[in-house]
Amino acid sequence: MPRKLAIEQPKESAPAAKSKAKATAADPIAAPLEVAAAAPVAPAKRELLNRELAILQFNRRVLAQAKRDDVPLLERLRYLCIVSSNLDEFFEIRISDYLPLNGKAPEMPDAARWFGPVIAEAQALVQEQYEVLARTLMPMLKKEGIEILSHAERDAAQMAWVAEFFQREVRPLLIPIALDPAHPFPQVANKSLNFIVRLSGKDAFGRENSIAIVKVPRVVPRVIRLPEKVSNGKQVFVLLSSVIRAHLHELFPDREVVGFSQFRVTRDSDLSVDEQDVTNLRQALRLNLTARHFGNAVRLEVGHACPPDLYDFLLKQFSLPPEALFLINGPVNLVRFTTMIDQVTVSPKSKLLFAAYAAQWPKSVPAAASIFDTLQKGDVLLHHPFESFDPVVSFLRQAVADPQVLAIKMTIYRAGSDSVLMDLLIEAARRGKEVTAVVELKARFDEEANINWAERLESVGAQVVYGVVGLKTHGKALLITRREGKKLARYAHLSTGNYNLKTARLYTDLGYLTADPELTADVEQVFQHLASQSKVGTLKHLLMAPFTLHKAMIAHLHEVRDAALAGKPARVVARMNALLDEPLIEALIEAGAAGAKVDLIVRGACVLPPGLKGWTDNIRVRSIVGRFLEHTRAFYFRAGTKEALYLASADWMGRNMFRRIELAWPIRDKKLRQRVIDEALTPYLLDGVDAFKQLPDGTYQSARSAKPSAQRSLMQIYGGQ
Repeated sequence: MPRKLAIEQPKESAPAAKSKAKATAADPIAAPLEVAAAAPVAPAKRELLNRELAILQFNRRVLAQAKRDDVPLLERLRYLCIVSSNLDEFFEIRISDYLPLNGKAPEMPDAARWFGPVIAEAQALVQEQYEVLARTLMPMLKKEGIEILSHAERDAAQMAWVAEFFQREVRPLLIPIALDPAHPFPQVANKSLNFIVRLSGKDAFGRENSIAIVKVPRVVPRVIRLPEKVSNGKQVFVLLSSVIRAHLHELFPDREVVGFSQFRVTRDSDLSVDEQDVTNLRQALRLNLTARHFGNAVRLEVGHACPPDLYDFLLKQFSLPPEALFLINGPVNLVRFTTMIDQVTVSPKSKLLFAAYAAQWPKSVPAAASIFDTLQKGDVLLHHPFESFDPVVSFLRQAVADPQVLAIKMTIYRAGSDSVLMDLLIEAARRGKEVTAVVELKARFDEEANINWAERLESVGAQVVYGVVGLKTHGKALLITRREGKKLARYAHLSTGNYNLKTARLYTDLGYLTADPELTADVEQVFQHLASQSKVGTLKHLLMAPFTLHKAMIAHLHEVRDAALAGKPARVVARMNALLDEPLIEALIEAGAAGAKVDLIVRGACVLPPGLKGWTDNIRVRSIVGRFLEHTRAFYFRAGTKEALYLASADWMGRNMFRRIELAWPIRDKKLRQRVIDEALTPYLLDGVDAFKQLPDGTYQSARSAKPSAQRSLMQIYGGQ
């Protein structure tokens, strides 16, 4: 890790030259930029990058992890699965805007211009993905004694076992449907495995219904491990699609299978509920959850050997253009390979997986002490997953057990289907404490779990609200009110991540525990607003979207711009998951054009093209893709002698700034601010292992150097690895 940065604010009278003389290359954040006084520069009108292409570029960076020799083999396969999962969501959520659905024109204004390039890039990405699997990962797995056998590769004993498995576990669940006027094309669920079959001859009634559909139930495992007795000392697997393909003819006795293919259709899965027109949002969403599986088709995947007449038939059936067809050289759903990874037997010291990492209990939170006593002495910063999330659980657990705690308020966005924190909230309500849960029912793909938690909380007397109509509650906050003598004291937890114990071990996030009276009073006002929808009073420290967050971020960027124009130190370092909001991008460009040094650490989609001469010369964009999913949002501004550092739940996207309840809070404690800089910003600017540099055209190249990985360095510091 780099040494600590000296970012103490210089005195107002200190000459700028003296401040600049102290700057060194080792201090990428503290170092002021050398700027000459200049007249304001009006940036030329330029075009931002396409959002969908930017998302696909992120998936190329994830795919690059599957190619890295320094990544364990099974983890490389996992990255390949992540790409498939990401692409599924990309098509489920993003691509429908580009397609004419239900006779309506595409919703995307530039659909005609961008649909071709977006689909072409998606096709290229998928092709490369399957090439990495077939040419690199599968041969390497075979060398490690891990094999996925096709029907032709199985020996006699293995074929016999598969045949018996098919008859026992699969065949009873399959009902082939031969299409005719009385047997129309069946409803095919989103992302389900199916087969289309062309048959010769006539059916039992003498009719020539030549096409049949076989739907494969989701309850049958997609990857099956063969028992040791037929594995020849190896770990051998077969795919369900291969099992069915080998025995497909058995489903159609007295007829010949003359053509077939596996296929999978992806459907538009973005739930749409008119909140202004429903009386109970929870009930409306629950009714719509089933419909998600049968939305408009947006993509068709078939085996690469699928006869053209069969995929043409499917395209017509699903009302899809030819561009929506993906010919797949392998199984149509690579996400299922994650179940194979889970089934592989590895030794504790195996190099096929990442070495186990056990996050340590933070030293800043004495394990045996009351967390309330600890917070009375000062705020606590938690850096996950390098530090354990357990203090947050302990914070709530102590509140539930403490008879002096009167009220608990919490936002719930992605808690997961199995949550200790939700169980603790339920227990708190049972003990008679005032529990208020702000449950976001529209957290995409977590709607059902959140509905279930809402119902369980209500059943024990907790007050459950669903935020503000038309806005998602994305801000993460937990507020505890405790009687201490004759007064009521507040304690709060704010976070850049979710209250989800699983993702807390896999995502990088920053959490903040505080008993600061002013900050906790702000949090109280936020909960009052979410419950009553009354106007938010003046918040002293918290920034809240859609009210003050966007304006405040732009104001800070303008201060940086003005400082640069005045020849003063001017610096921006912003770390986030996505950068899409045009006004914020314009303000970044203005600051850079004025001479400020701007570094952006953007994990995912970034539509700002950096490094364009005369426009974005002073802006650098890098992305970190490592072992953990980068999820932290941190924003640093320096304008002359003025510094500000915020943590936030929000990315710089229009939806976060104007269509969500989001929170950002300043880190005012100098030691904690320095720690955020030293751990969450500086190492990521210097990372030479997991970093990618964005080029002006929106593509990325590896930023490999002799510098260490930021994530690995933090693991060594906090986990001793």
